[in-house]
Amino acid sequence: MDYHHIIEAAGIVLLGLVAYSYARRWLVAVASTDRRWHSVVYGYIAGLAAVALMDARIYVGDGDFIDARSVPIALIGLVEGGWAALVAAIVAVAYRAWLGGAGALAGMIGLLGVAAAAAQAHRWAVRDGGVRIRHSLALATVVVLITFASFALLGSLGLHKLRPVWDDFIVVIFLGIVGMARLFADVAGAQRAEAAREEAAQMRAVTLLARAAAHEINNPLMVVYGALGFVAKVVPTGTKEAEWVGRARENSDRIRDIVTKMNQITQIVAIEPRGALPPMLDIRKSSEVDEPGEEPR
Repeated sequence: MDYHHIIEAAGIVLLGLVAYSYARRWLVAVASTDRRWHSVVYGYIAGLAAVALMDARIYVGDGDFIDARSVPIALIGLVEGGWAALVAAIVAVAYRAWLGGAGALAGMIGLLGVAAAAAQAHRWAVRDGGVRIRHSLALATVVVLITFASFALLGSLGLHKLRPVWDDFIVVIFLGIVGMARLFADVAGAQRAEAAREEAAQMRAVTLLARAAAHEINNPLMVVYGALGFVAKVVPTGTKEAEWVGRARENSDRIRDIVTKMNQITQIVAIEPRGALPPMLDIRKSSEVDEPGEEPR
């Protein structure tokens, strides 16, 4: 096995990791971005890495070459989920179809199989609270089996081509997936933790300001509310003045409800800007409490 080629392949995967890290940081900073686009961007980066690895083949001797195209698809699927893996597989499948050849269909099926396996591994990791060594080992094992199956689809000719490079495929797949999974998971985990800290800081600032404003509003509001109650007793009913006092009490009740909600803020939900109005906190939605069993907003 040519170790210069191995270093080249490892460099491509690491370059993909760097691009993924920067993309993740940028997309997390752009809070308004639809999260479905995150998977598209991450998957596209992994797909480009898979395409590069198809070209950066590894010489293993006797005129035989292998490549690590499955590794970035498996890694992004394990860390980010099925949609990212599917996008990565689609990019790689399109390139493999463009290359053509007798093994094109089997290769494309194998890439889609890797994406499906990575999606299942991601669900398992989420249930376990994060990516662990057992998840990457299991995924690498399944990817090895999928690689074998994709060659087997070509019949005896495919198995004949696989036989002299089978051990090399196993080494590359296990080194690539198990060796890099921790790095990819650490990037995702660190940035999730950073985003959670920023969100917690924003939440603290909003609740402190809201409670201070509620306290300052509530004190004079009680005075106004009490005065309106006294005026209502002395103003004759049915008069214009009584109607005005009634409206003033209704709006005082509305202000009191808003003040109550300001003291009950549990999440940050913004109202999208409309016209000349800037984005602002939606006090009603931000103070709603999710029912047990309901998905968080």
